Amino acid sequence: MILIIVSLTLAIITIGILGLDLELEEWKIRPRMLFGLCWLLIILFGCFSTIKTGEIGIKTRFGKIVNTTKKEGLISKSPFEKITKINIKVQKYENKDALTTSTKDMQIVNNIKVSINYQIDGTKTLELYKKVGTDYQNTILEPAIQETIKSVISKYTSEELVTKRSDISLDINNTLNNRINSYGINSVSVAINNFDFSESYNQAIEQKAVAEQNVLKAQQELEKEKIEAEKKLVKAEAEQAANQLKQQTLTDNIIKEKFIEKWNGELPKASGSSSMMNIDEFLK
Repeated sequence: MILIIVSLTLAIITIGILGLDLELEEWKIRPRMLFGLCWLLIILFGCFSTIKTGEIGIKTRFGKIVNTTKKEGLISKSPFEKITKINIKVQKYENKDALTTSTKDMQIVNNIKVSINYQIDGTKTLELYKKVGTDYQNTILEPAIQETIKSVISKYTSEELVTKRSDISLDINNTLNNRINSYGINSVSVAINNFDFSESYNQAIEQKAVAEQNVLKAQQELEKEKIEAEKKLVKAEAEQAANQLKQQTLTDNIIKEKFIEKWNGELPKASGSSSMMNIDEFLK
């Protein structure tokens, strides 16, 4: 505040001096006073700055950090001080250059694109500014993201990269936080937008899918044949049982007919187990 008052005082004195004519020993408004007025306006505009919602201002004087402020709106400063604004809202990072790496089973993964939501810790902005400055995205975040993606994907197979996509995204987020938390940067969420395998691997996958379909089709046909064979077997067994029953029935009827043909109408005269008629001998 003292510097502001001093600057304004000097500007006003300068305007007054420019309006003074020493030869005539009089003071009046002169065109040259516009230079002093411009200086006064520059000082006035340089004495104020604005902090938006979701920003923290770091005040420096001749490159030295004076203090930080979270106050939103218009703030005062001296013309020799600078306000550097740090965004502490959730920000989005998307890699412009596609990444390439390999999986655990040594399959090449191309065109990797990710989206990462990150946020600066408001309590560590001063430390971040001291260590990195304002270009933290290129200096810290982007290299950490690239290294993390490569290291995490290398832990999974190509098949897991497809089937466990959400788990891998979470793993990337946690691993990335371990790398950047010390700088006051937090990774909020990670999304894998795109990745491609090599052409040869895609062909192998397609061939595998076709082979699996063929195996499945063969198994279905074999199962169908087994069912048909079981049906035939059941039918054959049923027919055999029916034929046996029919044959037994026919045999009993033939025996009865022969017995009737040779029977003279007389009942056996003897009784007892020793005197029972032998039907087979009777029919001979």
